[in-house]
Amino acid sequence: QVQLVESGGGLVQPGGSLRLSCAASGGITEIISRGWYRQAPGKQRELVARITSIGSTYYVDDVAGRFTISRDNDKNTVYLQMNSLKPEDTAVYYCNVVAISVTIWGQGTQVTVSS
Repeated sequence: QVQLVESGGGLVQPGGSLRLSCAASGGITEIISRGWYRQAPGKQRELVARITSIGSTYYVDDVAGRFTISRDNDKNTVYLQMNSLKPEDTAVYYCNVVAISVTIWGQGTQVTVSS
């Protein structure tokens, strides 16, 4: 069973930056997309950014221009570079991989933006 492991979360001041990483423990075939989601306390999990198998990217309006999703296929890793962070970005961030036969979620990493 392939697992996704997120890292890079933490506490940062408003205006700061963090880079999240999501590494897969093994190979995943027929990937459709890789994505980052977040869930703030009392709110539903929401899509933040997604990158497809051909490299097309999508960002929710709240983060467009501040966040960048990228991938390293050789390392089986997807990244989320987060700049100009705001307190409202505080949440648990989850990565996922959608493949033809399976969808896999990571365990989440906490991002807290506070002064």
